[in-house]
Amino acid sequence: MANLAHVDALCALDHPYQASADTDRLFDTAMREIVAYHNEHSPHYAEWLAANGFDINTLGANPDWSQLPPIFANYFKQRLLLSESGKEALELTSSGTTGQKSRMRYDDRSIGAAQGMVDHIFRHYGWETPDTPCNYLLLSYEPAGTITLGTAYTDQFLCKYAPVKRAVYALRHTGKGNEFDPFGVIRALQEFAEDGAPVRILGFPAFMWFVLERMREMGLPPLKLHPDSLVFFGGGWKTHADQEIPKAKLYARLGEQLGIPDIRCRDGYGSVEHCVPYVECSNHRFHVPVYARAYVRDTATFAVQDYGQRGFIQFVSPYITSSPAHSVVMSDLAVLHRADECGCGIATDWFELLGRASTSKARSCALAASELIRES
Repeated sequence: MANLAHVDALCALDHPYQASADTDRLFDTAMREIVAYHNEHSPHYAEWLAANGFDINTLGANPDWSQLPPIFANYFKQRLLLSESGKEALELTSSGTTGQKSRMRYDDRSIGAAQGMVDHIFRHYGWETPDTPCNYLLLSYEPAGTITLGTAYTDQFLCKYAPVKRAVYALRHTGKGNEFDPFGVIRALQEFAEDGAPVRILGFPAFMWFVLERMREMGLPPLKLHPDSLVFFGGGWKTHADQEIPKAKLYARLGEQLGIPDIRCRDGYGSVEHCVPYVECSNHRFHVPVYARAYVRDTATFAVQDYGQRGFIQFVSPYITSSPAHSVVMSDLAVLHRADECGCGIATDWFELLGRASTSKARSCALAASELIRES
């Protein structure tokens, strides 16, 4: 593989939020490396740059990476877009049981870089506890055979940060698909409370809310899980936007019914098309790690927006070699904020998600999974 020393050095930075002139220079050099790599190793990518009037050779000392021609995430639902190293690489998909799926390939280098970023972030927050076995509630798909669904792959990976004492899945494999098992989840939580070990709850937030509501409807008393328990959500609410529960309310109910403090409840944002992890800080804001940059684009003109203005969110990161997905525009609407508008002490920008802009038939993991909730 081509020399990507600066890409590797950027992805290996131990401190995920240490913004500085040095990290900015490293990011710019790494981006030059990855653009040059895809220019040579990804079919038609050079034509894509030329068609958009982008010439890497004319970049100055402080390049504006928002101008790097992006690819819409939804494009990956239509076509498998590969570089040479992606031809025999791990394939992950985005959607659940039905609907259009994004197909992405990750060679060992790319998936290793993304997972390394998660390592750095979990260590930053003190969530890597190799000497403390935990019980796991996985609000995701119970695997059957090889895991190809991106969310299931991620949840399996996140179990490595604390030894697994016992693991329970909310979406049980039936032999014909997956079925949401709220009573099994409630029973597991009760047993976890009696066991006394820390609990880690990972996956789709909608299922956790449904379980909390069912517990309340059944008149079950609050549980007291170990105070070092951790809730780490991923995905979203895709059933009906008007029924989505504000995160603050969900976190409050986790405290009331399971005894998990607010600071131990976090959300993560990412996608199979862009695997850089965006994780809530203690104030529940999605800060951009030093491995990436975020921009917001006007939904009508596609112009780059200033802080505080809404639009499509675009992510730029040099981590991926298996696909020219180093500049991706998501279908999510967001607002970008300066670091000092948060107050948590992290020195990088953060973004606020406003919801999904797409009204097409394209479906996400959370949408497909949410349809397994059947209230009866």
